[in-house]
Amino acid sequence: MCEHKHNELTDEIGDNHVATSYENPIRDDAFEMSDKDKIEKIEGHVYEIMQTLGMDMTDDSLMGTPKRVAKMYVNEIFGGLSPEKKPKASTFENNYKYGEMLVEKNITVYSTCEHHLLPIIGRAHVAYISSGRVVGLSKMNRIVHYYAKRPQVQERLTMQIVKELQKALNTEDVACIIDAKHLCVNSRGINDIESSTVTSEFGGKFKDENVRKELLNYIKLDTKF
Repeated sequence: MCEHKHNELTDEIGDNHVATSYENPIRDDAFEMSDKDKIEKIEGHVYEIMQTLGMDMTDDSLMGTPKRVAKMYVNEIFGGLSPEKKPKASTFENNYKYGEMLVEKNITVYSTCEHHLLPIIGRAHVAYISSGRVVGLSKMNRIVHYYAKRPQVQERLTMQIVKELQKALNTEDVACIIDAKHLCVNSRGINDIESSTVTSEFGGKFKDENVRKELLNYIKLDTKF
């Protein structure tokens, strides 16, 4: 493929927010460098970006920005790239024989678009039907947060959450729906501040229309305290 066509393709993929793989594109040597070294290297790059933009990096307000951004990237918003931070999804016997669906709704999603490195902000609704095992409620939130804290595409994030819970619970009966705003759409490009993106992944029994309808009815419940 010639360079011109390659550049056109990569621009089209990025502008249309298209995923190219189920797994996040991570190199084999991604974790050979320590977090400390990564922060130091990223700090230098952020400094150069700001310097190139014409910012006065001697100003007290800006001097600490490169390090703050570097620490934020490594320790916070991209912390989900590290396998060491993957939550342990401990499961337990369903001794009380609860056989209906369990829904954890309105889980906060803070992620980052891998095409423009701008925020994705929304809510995830995750459900499963036990086949003999149950998982702690907080673990569902932690799984969402772990896969969200990396450069992402919303479709991939939705599928990864479902696959992780299917593996932990040893059942196909897992579903996830995410409704999120992409700041790369809202604050640049088309500048549409009202639109949001909805993605879903339905496994096992959730592929049945009636079960899906029941899940959607649960999500519509207006929970107030």
